[in-house]
Amino acid sequence: MPSRPLKLLAASLLLSTAFATQAANLTIGYQTGTDPSKVPQADGEYEKAIGEKIDWRRFNSGPEVVTAIASGDVQIGNLGSSPLAAAASRQLPIVAFIVSAQINSSEALVVRNGSGIDNPQDLVGKTIATPFVSTSHYSLLGALKHWGLEGKVKVVNLQPSEIAAAWKRGDIDGAFVWSPALGEIRKTGKTLTDAAQVGQWGSPTFEVWVARKDYAQKHPEVIAQFAGVTLKAFADYAAHKSEWTADSAPIQKIARLTGANASDVPELLAGSSYPDAKAQLSPALLGGGTAKDIAGTAAFLQEQKKIPGVLPDYSPFVSAQYIKP
Repeated sequence: MPSRPLKLLAASLLLSTAFATQAANLTIGYQTGTDPSKVPQADGEYEKAIGEKIDWRRFNSGPEVVTAIASGDVQIGNLGSSPLAAAASRQLPIVAFIVSAQINSSEALVVRNGSGIDNPQDLVGKTIATPFVSTSHYSLLGALKHWGLEGKVKVVNLQPSEIAAAWKRGDIDGAFVWSPALGEIRKTGKTLTDAAQVGQWGSPTFEVWVARKDYAQKHPEVIAQFAGVTLKAFADYAAHKSEWTADSAPIQKIARLTGANASDVPELLAGSSYPDAKAQLSPALLGGGTAKDIAGTAAFLQEQKKIPGVLPDYSPFVSAQYIKP
């Protein structure tokens, strides 16, 4: 029979091993939007850089990612500025460590051919779908406010896959959404406005990668390595954009991961901008502007009664420390 010290040593080793295994467990929540980082994701480059296995989980929208992060099931997740503002306002312990996309035409309001909608005023009484508390929802509300149509349009909550199905059935007159649903509905509809234009009206949208604060504090090197791989993908796209055609390897990989048609991906990619390290660290983004934009988004969401209140300062939910210049 082992002596008591040996028993204690064995128990200690088991506990240490269990802790190491737990620390190594990394689950990342991603969405179906098209962006250059899908290429290293498909190639396993994140695993190589971080040096551990990653469980990649696909989600339909930012609020779903937020729920998974809040439960502890996901340590790193991709979400838009609207769900980020809502989560931060509820003081979910997360930190945005990289702006993954500044959304322009990659999210748009498309109205169905035959719906009788030729201009914004024709939206009165129509049914428009969008995933609630997403960046598209925020853009839609911003557009309706700009047009003076608040309360005059029936806005329904549907996930992107549900939007594509409802569109085919003729259940909705339009939708504000992202790819791959956006690429599908554009085939039989027309764009009334997009996130770029709504941003110019005062409601900009963007996407970020966030991490649970406890995970980031314990594993800062993982967050830094993740950010490094992402920025490398952005640089590769910026340098070879003209080569990323529908039949190219990077576009094919993005199409497989997102479910979008390869022929749609180049245009969808071009619909956002992907900040390099210098831009990430600038006062416009992680150097202060991102926190201000989150605050502005939160104020709008409160005005729309989508969140109960706002915080005096959103800077604790943004960090530039994981970006290497």
